[in-house]
Amino acid sequence: MNDMQKIEASASSHQPWWRGAVIYQIYPRSFADSNGDGVGDLPGITNRLDYVASLGVDAIWLSPFFTSPMRDFGYDVADYCGVDPIFGTLTDLDVLIEKAHDLGLKVIIDQVYSHTSDQHAWFAESRSSRDNPKSDWYVWADPKADGSPPNNWQSVFGGPAWTWDARRGQYYMHNFLREQPQLNVHNPEVQEALLGVAKFWLDRGVDGFRVDAINFAMHDLELRDNPPAPDGNGPRTRPFDFQLKVHNQSHPDIPKFVERIRALTDQYPDRFTVAEVGGADPDREMKAFTEGENHFNSAYGFDFLYADKLTPALIRDALESWPTEEGIGWPSWAFSNHDAPRWISRWAPKGQEDAFARMALLLLACLRGNIILWQGEELGLTQVEIPFEKLQDPEAIANWPLTLSRDGTRTPMPWVAQDEQGGFSTVEPWLPLGESNLACAVDRQEKDADSLLNLTRKLITLRNTYPALRNGGCDVVLADANCIVFERTADGERLTGIFNLSGDDIGWPEPVGQDGIEIESVNRAAIGRLPPFGAILIKRGLQ
Repeated sequence: MNDMQKIEASASSHQPWWRGAVIYQIYPRSFADSNGDGVGDLPGITNRLDYVASLGVDAIWLSPFFTSPMRDFGYDVADYCGVDPIFGTLTDLDVLIEKAHDLGLKVIIDQVYSHTSDQHAWFAESRSSRDNPKSDWYVWADPKADGSPPNNWQSVFGGPAWTWDARRGQYYMHNFLREQPQLNVHNPEVQEALLGVAKFWLDRGVDGFRVDAINFAMHDLELRDNPPAPDGNGPRTRPFDFQLKVHNQSHPDIPKFVERIRALTDQYPDRFTVAEVGGADPDREMKAFTEGENHFNSAYGFDFLYADKLTPALIRDALESWPTEEGIGWPSWAFSNHDAPRWISRWAPKGQEDAFARMALLLLACLRGNIILWQGEELGLTQVEIPFEKLQDPEAIANWPLTLSRDGTRTPMPWVAQDEQGGFSTVEPWLPLGESNLACAVDRQEKDADSLLNLTRKLITLRNTYPALRNGGCDVVLADANCIVFERTADGERLTGIFNLSGDDIGWPEPVGQDGIEIESVNRAAIGRLPPFGAILIKRGLQ
């Protein structure tokens, strides 16, 4: 056993619960409707927690359920410490947390620290005058001499990142919707208020936070213009895409605020924090937000979320960006989420969805880091085409038809195949389920021992059985045009994962011997044989 393997073996037996965890993301509006209004809610989630626990996951992540006018479906928070009536009450949340804990599930919730709703009491006070106690809690600026906005910053959802407010005779900044004014997180009072929010939920029993858009939390105080993006910098469907976002986000003081959040969460045992970091240079920021023992525990990688194709090179680059080194943070991986299109629709060849899904689920289970399962991935749900007249997503409506609607991934969970509303609700849901997804319903897959659902359970059990998969090191052996091979090592075991990402039979990769014991395979793969989308995990002894 070499020195690195000794480090891995020693470390793996003393890991916190979240290191290598499987986290199940729940979008409350679309999981289960308990009161027949067509919108999912907290009691609906509680009623279905036994199903979630049956998957073998370690934790659930709840997307926002806070009081909100729902212009961005909860990411525009009007009361950080309240539950929106459409989802239930604080008592309903307490019941959910208690049942989750009884089932052995941790509960992670979203925290949105970069902006609030324009209906938040803080903003109402801030906009009332230029000299009130919260006048500097948001980002305000005078117009230029000609009345135009203070600089050229653009919002993610389209149009300038500035909106005129007649009450103050100034512009306020918003990186997203105009109804989502930007908090001035440079202000120590704002930081204290946000830490107070975090403490409220920690005291209520939540086990951690997924911190939304943290790299948007601070801006350039000089309000300098962003430079134009060079040609070839990606598709341009919004004004936002024409700039390099170097001044409206990614401020170097953000890690100092992260340290304050971590200092608070460390006062509570076994709490977990994961940063959402998107944008043009996420790797550098993810490292800055997770390095050492005084920042976030993990960062939420975007490597796979918007990739139009799953390739060996993509997987290799993602894995190698988080080496097994002291002081390097711990990654969290997701293939899809509430914003990103479902990966089966992006990656799987038409007519080969099932085979591709089996390979991809085994791959996900073998990745080094935490893995996040987006609700319905275990069923093989696909992206639903939502007609314009039924769109809810404000970004898609504003940028139609160039922006893919987020609604297509947020469609309700199908629980009962023969029910018109899929067992999700007794009335028409807020978004259509999609006929193909209805056919993938939970009740139908529960009865099929060979279903994707039961495969997912098997793979999560596999991940939890082998320390090498859960929290071991990772070395990429091969990444060619069709195949990726990597090894996971820990606690005296070495596992080799071999994945054929093509729809063709391919030869056994030369660097890999045909020794060892098969512990899992999909699509008729076997030692020495890799059929289309074949994948296999082999156990070997350490050298």
